[in-house]
Amino acid sequence: MQNGGQFRSLYRHGFARVAACTHVSTIADPDANAASILALAREVSEKGAALAVFPELALSAYAIDDLLLQDPLLDAVEVAAAWLIAETNELLPLLLVGAPLRYRGRVYNCALAIHRGRLLGVVPKIHLPNYREFYEKRHFASGAGIIGAEISVGGYSAPFGTDLLFAAEDYPALIAHVEVCEDVWVPIPPSAQAALAGATVLANLSASNITIGKAEVRNLLSRSQSARCLAAYLYAAAGAGESSTDLSWDGQASIFENGQTLAESARFPAGAQYAIADVDLDLIRQERMRMGSFDDNRRNTLLANYRRAIFTLDPPDLDLGLLRPVPRFPFVPADSARLAQDCYEGYNIQVSALMQRITAAGIKRLVIGISGGLDSTQALLVAAQAMDQLARPRADIFAYTMPGFATSDHTKNNALALMRALGVRVAELDIRPAATQMLRDMGHPFSDGKPVYDVTFENVQAGLRTDYLFRLANQHDGIVLGTGDLSELALGWCTYGVGDQMSHYNVNAGVPKTLIQHLIRWVIAHGHFPAPACRILESILDTEISPELVPAGDGEGPQSTEARIGPYALQDFTLYHVLRYGFRPSKIAFLAAHAWEDATRGAWPPNFPDDRRKAYSLAEIRHWLEVFIDRFFGFSQFKRSALPNGPKVLAGGALSPRGDWRAPSDGNAKIWLEELRRNVPEH
Repeated sequence: MQNGGQFRSLYRHGFARVAACTHVSTIADPDANAASILALAREVSEKGAALAVFPELALSAYAIDDLLLQDPLLDAVEVAAAWLIAETNELLPLLLVGAPLRYRGRVYNCALAIHRGRLLGVVPKIHLPNYREFYEKRHFASGAGIIGAEISVGGYSAPFGTDLLFAAEDYPALIAHVEVCEDVWVPIPPSAQAALAGATVLANLSASNITIGKAEVRNLLSRSQSARCLAAYLYAAAGAGESSTDLSWDGQASIFENGQTLAESARFPAGAQYAIADVDLDLIRQERMRMGSFDDNRRNTLLANYRRAIFTLDPPDLDLGLLRPVPRFPFVPADSARLAQDCYEGYNIQVSALMQRITAAGIKRLVIGISGGLDSTQALLVAAQAMDQLARPRADIFAYTMPGFATSDHTKNNALALMRALGVRVAELDIRPAATQMLRDMGHPFSDGKPVYDVTFENVQAGLRTDYLFRLANQHDGIVLGTGDLSELALGWCTYGVGDQMSHYNVNAGVPKTLIQHLIRWVIAHGHFPAPACRILESILDTEISPELVPAGDGEGPQSTEARIGPYALQDFTLYHVLRYGFRPSKIAFLAAHAWEDATRGAWPPNFPDDRRKAYSLAEIRHWLEVFIDRFFGFSQFKRSALPNGPKVLAGGALSPRGDWRAPSDGNAKIWLEELRRNVPEH
């Protein structure tokens, strides 16, 4: 949010509302079609749309064959176009409307770009289908090679050619390109070059009669084009009212962004309809900025010298809501099939990486500390599976539970029971005597019986556990398997050096806390381990997340990690958007508000417990976002700069200093905190 304004306005956070519209066509009646188009344009304008695309030859209808060469029809198209242009004077969106137009003795299948009473430009179709049911070359000339030209339409003069982009001068990220139907069916669509030239929103005006299976192909083409071009792609096909002499029409309208489907209309509508969604222009810009090969492709491609038709959008600074799905858990898909696939891949990424390390380094044994919490449980499951696949005995896993001053019977018993159920070597090593001696040697007040539970008290325990594990690895000719997860690394919630930050190899380093519980549930559901082990895993999933380093007072519950550093649900949400897209804190807060303010809105991951389906207010979101920024940018990078090896698991990113995240250990959080405090209200 660069210039103040309404925090809850989507246009303050790099979004643009767009619509793919299908009007009711009237055969060879441009006036009626213009009126139908205008009605839809007014409707999406009221909803705050910045751009709306209509079907191919929308002003005339598509399936009218030789009527396209009749002067009365072409005259009427220009009259209707002029009327439509004049009537848009008070409308918000850039309109992209199909029409047959005459130019230098030929007729062209064109897209008109109209905005607030102006004809910004006209783009002719390049690729004319002339096979099977299509005979466009009978009526139209190709726009191939037309650049730098001008055209007059109903008294309005405008640039004409395939070299046009439409750019909002007051909303620089919105740069639109137009192609017509068949243009996207060829190996190198015009929109590909336009994207390389800077277009962020690619629009396709289509007629495209329907046959069985064709809708799926259209979606595949459009979605893949949005992914290849790192862009938004809008597709609007002709629907009701088109001639059914030999063909039928389904009115398919869809909106895609960077390979994801944002909105789709119903097919075979009886009336007018549209798909509408908010595309994230910041996301597109960030993806292109990070993917250097996108720009390399531009440098190595002979591009047209595109002209930019400039317009002033003047978007509303109002709370219009947000018309796009915002996953609560960006690392955890809400779709059950997708989640199962992600868990299968994630678990096997961990297992195969560990197998490679064991094999390559000639490792004889694994040494691991088991707390009875989520992270060490997942690491142990991975270790057991790796040994199974290597045809090695699980007895080569030396697992230790190391109770400290605040270890509960519940977690300790779960740890012991799980180790026994999995058939690994089981040992208990009580760290309290050694910790007491160390605190006494240091002159710490706890050694005199005082209840001083400071960071030294906590880290003596965490450090001793790791110290013992490394010495045990020496003793047993093995390596220490790390258990800390991606979320803890992001927040610096680990003890540096001789502590849980360090290991010989960490299979969890690329897995966020919010995903680990689903990986364990997936292991249970797929029967990788016997029923007794699965019952213990269920108990572990139900346990409060706690480091168990500080004894609870009378009547108090166990030490809570999330009460200290924030709900992992919110902190993983922030981590994803910082790591993957580099978004501003104010934008992350805006997205988090739409994802988390209402627990009844949107989808939850499969089997997510009802009692954990919480909502968070904007004030809570802002507070925990500030905590994240302070910890992530302010002081914890030195812990990540010295990370042991471990596999990247998610496309959302990792924190290895050798991979996804490279940052100075002596950085600071100043500009991120200032942006948050300046642009996000406190309530």
